[in-house]
Amino acid sequence: QVQLVESGGGLVQPGGSLRLSCAASGSIFSINAMGWYRQAPGKQRELVADIISGGSTNYADSVKGRFTISRDNAKNTVYLQMNSLKPEDTAVYYCRSSITMVDGYEYDYWGQGTQVTVSS
Repeated sequence: QVQLVESGGGLVQPGGSLRLSCAASGSIFSINAMGWYRQAPGKQRELVADIISGGSTNYADSVKGRFTISRDNAKNTVYLQMNSLKPEDTAVYYCRSSITMVDGYEYDYWGQGTQVTVSS
C-alpha cells in the first residue's frame, strides 16, 4: 500500500505564491510519474502539471510560466511552486502518482487533496 501526503495549501492574495508538496511512502519499487491536478467547484478535475521519472515536464497552458513542478527522487516527493497566483487558480489540488510496487505491478494513487484559495 502507498500513501500520498500533500501539504502547502492555503489562502493567498492574488499575485502571491504557494508551494505544494506531495510525499509518497510505502512498498515502492519505483515512481514512474508524479503530477498535480486540480478541481474547482462545479468543474472537472484537470491536469495542472506532471513530471516523469526522466525529468520531462508537462504543464497546462493556463499555468505555463507561473507554476513549476519538480521532484526529489530520494525523498519520493513532488513539488509544485505556484507564483503569480490568480483567483481562477482557486481549487482543491490533488497529487497523483504512477508507482511500480515491489510486487512488480504498476498502480495509480491519489492524495487526499489540499485547498488553494486565491482571494483578496
